[in-house]
Amino acid sequence: MRKFAVLFLALVLVVAALAAAGVRLQRGGSGWPRFVVWSNDAALEADRARQREMIAAASQAAPQNVSNAAAEQRTGESGAVDASIAADAAIAPIAPTAPIAPIAPGSIWSDFRGPNRDGRYTATPIRTNWPREGLPRLWKQPVGGGYASFVVADGRAFTIEQRRNQEVVAAYDLQSGREVWTNAWPGNFRESMGGDGPRATPTYHEGRIYALGAEGELRAIDASKGTPVWRRNILTENSANNLSWGMSASPLIVDDKVIVLPGGSRGNSVVAYNKLTGEPIWKALNDEAAYTSPMLATIGGVRQILVVSANRALGLTVENGSVLWEYPWSTFSGINVSQPIPFTHNGRDRIFLSAGYGHGAAVFELTPNGNRFQTKTIWENQRMKNKFTSSVLHNGHIYGLDESILASINAETGEQNWKGGRYGYGQIILAGDHLIVLTEDGDVVLVAATPARHEELARFSAIEGKTWNHPVIADGKLLVRNIQEMAAFAIR
Repeated sequence: MRKFAVLFLALVLVVAALAAAGVRLQRGGSGWPRFVVWSNDAALEADRARQREMIAAASQAAPQNVSNAAAEQRTGESGAVDASIAADAAIAPIAPTAPIAPIAPGSIWSDFRGPNRDGRYTATPIRTNWPREGLPRLWKQPVGGGYASFVVADGRAFTIEQRRNQEVVAAYDLQSGREVWTNAWPGNFRESMGGDGPRATPTYHEGRIYALGAEGELRAIDASKGTPVWRRNILTENSANNLSWGMSASPLIVDDKVIVLPGGSRGNSVVAYNKLTGEPIWKALNDEAAYTSPMLATIGGVRQILVVSANRALGLTVENGSVLWEYPWSTFSGINVSQPIPFTHNGRDRIFLSAGYGHGAAVFELTPNGNRFQTKTIWENQRMKNKFTSSVLHNGHIYGLDESILASINAETGEQNWKGGRYGYGQIILAGDHLIVLTEDGDVVLVAATPARHEELARFSAIEGKTWNHPVIADGKLLVRNIQEMAAFAIR
């Protein structure tokens, strides 16, 4: 009995020591527990202090230029900031960036999973002859917690992070990784199974960042200066309860609207705000929200918003959110995470859906019927179970992580081409005829996008720690991050 008491005390001391060091037990994608760094604040703060010291030393030759530029970043051109959000906005410009070069093709990655939210990089070709030691690293540094990805525009990379008791939108210089500005508010979403911090990747549109925190704080922020333009809380004002794993759907910009998914009842499930003012334009549906981001697609010649809620997939009109079609898609506890893939086969409009927790995948067809669409299932099986990742489509074949193993299936029939390569619960991008896989352990892997076989071409360790965040390719750079590190690699 005494031995058990000693062992128990030793275990308590070990757990306490780990907690003091910012480490705790969380579940990985498979559900098995693993120790992860959950508090990276000390390392991050030390790194940013070092950046400020370096910049201060370099700016002594031209202090006035730095001071003036930093002042512009703090206040904006007019110096006016909405008083309701100025009080809790921590705007911390580090230093002005160098003059921004003209925007090159492929230098903008405006949305979660790319401009079309489909995980496809279609600009200049990537490098495929990777050195044995991996792609050349441009920079690497600590980052705050959370599972958001980056968006890239105007020579900067933007993301949202957890730093102590604040959610922080941060802008980084793309070339150096240097922090340019931050915009923060009180927020500390905590979740013991998956991890803490914000989930939803910000959206870039016409000089503004639209960021959504895990607890419903929605902000429009000037992308050049970090100053807040307007704010709402999509949960409180739509009488919606937060999800178990937090607000995760990235805001979608369509015309003059920013579309968000609070999941409120009584017509408050899907909401369109004015992108310039933040005022509501329309509200629709009573569906409980899921974790999938809204998408814009044209089906049957009709522009529409694709939404996957906790129990169904829908097409909504852009003008007022009216339902054009619906397709039942109910997963365990409403955990729909994977993005839909709209595509055309022999002139017919189809959509691919996938989910984990034993659900599987399906393709259904949409046929115009008056002012609405009819849906018909083409196939459904369990050969592609995207748990909290999304698949990509290439030349009629779908590639994705079936739970933790990479697989390829035929989009027309649902038949499996191959399955191989254990990458954990990571994320993938399609670039040309290749897949970029960011594994759950932070490795970057190059795989041929071919239905013939699983062919891994290169692999290297990029960042350390549990990695569920989506990679990004923009301006010839591969950007990766997780809950503790961020890095950039040359991939042009």
